[in-house]
Amino acid sequence: MKEFMDDDFMLMNDTAKKLYHEYSEKLPIIDYHCHLSPKMMLEDEPFENITQIFLGGDHYKWRYMRSCGVDEEYITGSASDEEKFKAFCGCLGYAVGNPLYHWTHLELRRYFGIYDIVSEDTADIIWEKANKVIKETKMCPSSLINSSNVAVICTTDDPADDLEYHREIKAKGHIKADVYPAFRPDFALNIEKDTFVAYINTLEAASGKKIDSYAKLVEILLDRVDFFNENGCRVSDHALDGAPYREMSEEELESVFRKAMNGGQVTAEEAEGYKSDLLAALAKRYHELGWVMQLHMGALRNNNARMFAKLGADTGFDSVNDYAIAEGLSKLLNSMDEKGGLPKTILYTLNPKDNYTLGTMIGNFQSSETPGKIQFGSAWWFNDQRDGMTEQMKALANLGALCKFVGMLTDSRSFLSYTRHEYFRRIMCNLIGTWVENGEFPQDYKILGKIVSDISYYNAKNYFGF
Repeated sequence: MKEFMDDDFMLMNDTAKKLYHEYSEKLPIIDYHCHLSPKMMLEDEPFENITQIFLGGDHYKWRYMRSCGVDEEYITGSASDEEKFKAFCGCLGYAVGNPLYHWTHLELRRYFGIYDIVSEDTADIIWEKANKVIKETKMCPSSLINSSNVAVICTTDDPADDLEYHREIKAKGHIKADVYPAFRPDFALNIEKDTFVAYINTLEAASGKKIDSYAKLVEILLDRVDFFNENGCRVSDHALDGAPYREMSEEELESVFRKAMNGGQVTAEEAEGYKSDLLAALAKRYHELGWVMQLHMGALRNNNARMFAKLGADTGFDSVNDYAIAEGLSKLLNSMDEKGGLPKTILYTLNPKDNYTLGTMIGNFQSSETPGKIQFGSAWWFNDQRDGMTEQMKALANLGALCKFVGMLTDSRSFLSYTRHEYFRRIMCNLIGTWVENGEFPQDYKILGKIVSDISYYNAKNYFGF
């Protein structure tokens, strides 16, 4: 029987072990999409205890605790940090088959040097050991990032953001990684939601210009793209419910915009036409600037209205949706391509039923201007585990060029999540190593080593232009 999480954890054959330890393990991390707080990075306040780092904002762990019957008081409620940590340990001890079990032990080992097995019986000793490390090292955001071999971090930022935190982080120089903004205009796209009018007012304040038409909104957003570009931005991100596409005239677009601003109810068809036109306008500017556009599809958000009212968004009440995305996505990308404005694009699906949809869709719009110009993005959110990662890479290998894959991202709010890059790299090396061991690919380490190191680091470095 193999030892629990030894040095060759998840590496099931000799080829996998060699690929990971010699070609992947020590390469820097490019975290091109995350939700870390620039404010926290700048202020760099030391953490007080393990709960603040382990459970603060980590909805993966919150969902598991709820599934185990832990009362909300010990998750997001007023229980003490020590009580919350012990409640988490008590249920994690039984998390067989859940990636949280691996993630948590990797976090404890890599950042705290703690090799105890998490359970109700060890909660007290882990609490004491971890907090001692935190106190002695004055553990803070910068120390966690700097110890994780991170080369680049791209946060997620609204177009109205002044990006002052990013400029101050750069000037302060306490974080070794380059910290760049990423442009996320979801509030401007979601014209059908009751947040739209208030957001337009926010964008007016940020730009100092009146937004009294759809054409003016496009102009202001493009100005904000340029502003982000001046501050080092190389990537945008869009959370799409499905894959919107509908053709609308300029007159219709202006009419829909006025309707929304006057408090009218925008139909699903009108929202689709508005979103597809605005996305195309933004994509053209992204292409001109050499940016990467990310499209995240397939989430069903804020399902529990009672808990959304109590805790807000991104607190663990989202799930996988089952949209039909193929035709809309095809038309959306094609419209951008016809207008000469299809940028480098990464497509993500939350529903693995769409793996082959995206795996084949990317082949329709590739270009010699950039290897792997259109990417099938890393297994996202609920798929961010061994089976999800393996199936995504197998689909990409079957249908396209796995060797050009830009690899893993954290998509996380936790400063401990860089261990997930290790998790991904081990899984990736094991998958490729297994093909070699099975006689399905030659054991040529000149080629294999390049494939593995490219997926781990170099493809992303070259693709984003960092």
